[in-house]
Amino acid sequence: MSDNIIAPADSIKNLVYPKSTKGTVSDDYFGTKVEDPYRWLENDTSAETKAWVIAENKVTQNYLEQIPYRQAMKDRLSELWNYEKFSAPFKEGAYTYFYKNDGLQNQSVLYRQKGESEAEVFLNPNEFSKDGTTFLAEIEFSKDGSLAAYQLSEGGSDWRKVMVIKSQSISSVGDTLKDVKFSGLAWHGNDGFYYSSYDKPTEGSQLSGLTQYHKLYYHQLGTPQEKDKLVFGGNQTKRRYIGATVTEDQHYLVITAANATTGNELYIKDLTQPNSAIVKLVGGFDTEQNVIACKGSKLYIYTNDQAPNYRLVAVDAKNPAKANWKNVIPETENVMQISTAGDKLFASYLKDATSLVLQFDMDGKKEREIALPGIGTASGFSGKKTDKELYFTFTSYVFPATVFKYNIGSGQSEIYKKSGVNFDPTKYESKQVFYPSKDGTKIPMIITYKKGISLDGNNPTLLYAYGGFNISLTPAFSTSNILLLEQGGVYAVANLRGGGEYGDKWHDAGTKMQKQNVFDDFIAAGEFLIKEKYTSKDYLAISGGSNGGLLVGAVMTQRPELFKVAFPAVGVLDMLRYNKFTAGAGWSYDYGTAEDSKEMFEYLYNYSPYSALTEGTNYPATMVTTADHDDRVVPAHSFKFAARLQEYHKGNAPVLIRIETNAGHGQGKSTAKVIEEQADKWAFMFQNMGVKYVK
Repeated sequence: MSDNIIAPADSIKNLVYPKSTKGTVSDDYFGTKVEDPYRWLENDTSAETKAWVIAENKVTQNYLEQIPYRQAMKDRLSELWNYEKFSAPFKEGAYTYFYKNDGLQNQSVLYRQKGESEAEVFLNPNEFSKDGTTFLAEIEFSKDGSLAAYQLSEGGSDWRKVMVIKSQSISSVGDTLKDVKFSGLAWHGNDGFYYSSYDKPTEGSQLSGLTQYHKLYYHQLGTPQEKDKLVFGGNQTKRRYIGATVTEDQHYLVITAANATTGNELYIKDLTQPNSAIVKLVGGFDTEQNVIACKGSKLYIYTNDQAPNYRLVAVDAKNPAKANWKNVIPETENVMQISTAGDKLFASYLKDATSLVLQFDMDGKKEREIALPGIGTASGFSGKKTDKELYFTFTSYVFPATVFKYNIGSGQSEIYKKSGVNFDPTKYESKQVFYPSKDGTKIPMIITYKKGISLDGNNPTLLYAYGGFNISLTPAFSTSNILLLEQGGVYAVANLRGGGEYGDKWHDAGTKMQKQNVFDDFIAAGEFLIKEKYTSKDYLAISGGSNGGLLVGAVMTQRPELFKVAFPAVGVLDMLRYNKFTAGAGWSYDYGTAEDSKEMFEYLYNYSPYSALTEGTNYPATMVTTADHDDRVVPAHSFKFAARLQEYHKGNAPVLIRIETNAGHGQGKSTAKVIEEQADKWAFMFQNMGVKYVK
């Protein structure tokens, strides 16, 4: 027999926020004086900030502990999470490798097996730290698979260590690199590898200090890190993001260099010729391009040059001018991503934010469309040139992530690993709608819910979106969302402008002076859900992280009456100062900066969530979330926003901040921390909607 657990939305009384000291700091932007009374919270190493964090967390935890079904929700999530999870396997040398989580392990374990022999543990990140907060961020094997270099992130930080091991014996080579950030690892033979990093800030906080000059190094095995050779970049020319790969045949080093998250230069170096020069293929930052394969001196370049939805071209490395580029796979009406395996090309297209995958030969001749189990997201069509089969993962909002084995020659797929999650997809439905935004633009949104629910406006609903940086939100199963769906709730994901769902034009329509389009799209999504009776303003919550945290912060300040609950997570919330920290200046393509012009300053100042909060306003029940080791979007954004929100808020709804300790921007968070955070989110949402939780 089920238990009905309910607590009235206003049952938690006497909520007293910590006192947040107000300073007198102000800045002058083109003659406008902007007060910043909580500037002191940007100092994440000060005793005052630490005391404030402790006090805020105490209030938040005291509130959450009073929600009567919080523990029941945590127990249910732990139960749902407790199943074996597998990654798609990949081959290196004589072994096949894959990640596996037994159920509630904090970090997934990397296994390997040879042929049909029993799998063995290769690396177990759960042994790296007692609390499971050190995670295996990336691993790269040398071409023959005999050596591996892997990155470790401690406490969620983007600053990482690199360890090198012999694969056969799983024994350390002795090489350890420190202070590596935003880097791949690209082996050249078995002699060494390329990696990227910044000089670590020497002034102020190493978590929030500005990082402007990315540099590409080569590490020779057996030598100390201080002897690593600088290959590209330096302190004279500002390039914030430099990446490197080595082509599978070891012929070319490929270098990409960018100042922002959109647009890059492209360079190559012929590794078969001693002391060869680095050759520029594409200069400037107006377009994006990368070498994805080569055959001899023939380069395959994936680019949006003269193709907003991307195309694949080929050119001879000896004469690589753009005039000599020849289409291999031309641009289509759908955005394309490209990968290679088995000497074939796999073009993954986005069709209204869902996957369509085509296989081509290396000359661009279409061979087949790959059959997928439904409408959703397919990923992982990559492998080595000699592979006869590959593995891909398919998922949707009602299709738990499933690994398929695909025969490249025949085009046949079979289930390799089925998800063990306790979820019956036949009881739920997921449908795509197109709703009009403020200016009439049609915006796609996928709405997921339990079959048979009443569209009477009383369904607890979580609306999620991102809307930025050319990033596409495609359907993906979430174990956490089961809790909402099985309670008769609705989960909606809107594909806003600013994302990459419809190519460069869609992205650019949500950048700089067009950023308000993104907020209008999100607001219109909420209005559509209310109009169609999926929910009402008393049962509508909004959620988003990082740039999505900015989204939530902006719309809750513009339309506070429209939403009952708001979850701005690790958000960019002070748009006048985001470019002062870590690699934030690299986000200027999407945002612009307050220093660009008077017009740009005024535009940012108008919507910046920290600036847009107004005294005496009744804001939605809000739980801001951040982490003390977030060195991508520094926690100061969330600290300052929460302090001012608590000062200005008028109403009974709680406005809290939940600050995770020993965690970062989100990647690699331990299972225990994820379950705790998700339980707190659902408990806060249900509590403030006055919704029953059926145990």
